[in-house]
Amino acid sequence: MLLSQVTEMLPVVLVHGGAGQIPKERSQMSTSGVCSAARSGYLVLQGGGSSMDAVVEAVTQLENNPSFNAGCGSVLNITGEVEMDAIVMDGKTLASGAVSAVRNIANPVQLARLVMEKTSHACLTAEGASKFARSMGVPEVPQESLITDYSRMRWKKNLVPDANPVECQMGKMGTVGAVAVDAEGNVACATSTGGMLNKMEGRVGDTPCIGSGGYADNLVGAVSTTGHGETIMKVTLARLILFHMEQGQSAEAASDLGLAYMKSRVGGIGGVVTVDPKGNWAPRFSSLQMAWAAAQNDTLHYGLYTGEHFTQAIDDPH
Repeated sequence: MLLSQVTEMLPVVLVHGGAGQIPKERSQMSTSGVCSAARSGYLVLQGGGSSMDAVVEAVTQLENNPSFNAGCGSVLNITGEVEMDAIVMDGKTLASGAVSAVRNIANPVQLARLVMEKTSHACLTAEGASKFARSMGVPEVPQESLITDYSRMRWKKNLVPDANPVECQMGKMGTVGAVAVDAEGNVACATSTGGMLNKMEGRVGDTPCIGSGGYADNLVGAVSTTGHGETIMKVTLARLILFHMEQGQSAEAASDLGLAYMKSRVGGIGGVVTVDPKGNWAPRFSSLQMAWAAAQNDTLHYGLYTGEHFTQAIDDPH
C-alpha cells in the first residue's frame, strides 16, 4: 500500500517566478507564465525525461518570457546593461554548474548546464563564460533583445537622485526557478536571474552560489530560492532548508524555518520552492507575493498570495 502511495507522489515539477510585490496589471502575466512553465516541465517528465531536463525546460520558458527578471526581461545594472546569473544542480551526483554576470546569452540556465556537463568547474563568470558559450556553439544574442521597455523605464526611474530603492523594487518580478523529482526519485534544481535593479557592474547575487540560489541532494530534497541575494547568501538559504529536512522537518516546515531565520537574523525577505525525494512539495515565501505553480498527477496547482492554492486539470488551457 505504502509503495503505491509513494508512486502516486512522483513525479513533480514546481516553479516560482520570484518573490516580491507585483503590480496588479502584471500579476496575471506572472501567474500564467509560471503555470505554462510548470506544464512544460511536467511534459518532459511524462516523456521519460530526467528531473534535470524538466527544471532546465521550465526555467528556459521563464527566461524567454519578458514578464520575469531572467533572460529576456532582466533588470538593468547601473550602466543600463543586462548581467545575468544562473545555476543548476543534480541531486543524484551533486554535480552543479553555474554562470554569473553573463551578457549576450538568451538562456543562461542552459549555459549553466553545459558548465556542469562539459567542464570540470562549477561556475564560470563574465567574459570567461562567454568564451565557453562560443566554444559550445551557443548563439550570442544582441543585448537589446533581452531589454524590455518595462526594464528600461524602471532603470531610468531609479537613476533620479531621490529615488526610493524599496519602492523601485516593488515592480520587481524576481528571480525564476524550478525544482523537480522524476520517476526514478532523482531531484534537481535550477535558478536564473537578472539580479538586482540598478546593481553595480559585476555584482553577483545568491543565484549562482551553491547552497544559496539552489541546492539538490537525492538524500534530502531540492530547493530553488528568490529574494534579496545578499541576505540569502548570508544564511545559505537553500542548504539551510535542506538541513532542517535532514532533521526530520517536512518540505513546508523546513522552508518556513529557513525563511523565518533569514528574516529574524538578517532582515531578509524571500521565497522558495522545495521538494523531497518522494514528491512532497512546498512553495513558501515571506514577501507579499510569489507566483508559483506545480504539476503533479495530471493536476496543475498555482498561487500568488500567501494561502492561495488553486488547482485545475493539467490539460485545461485556462
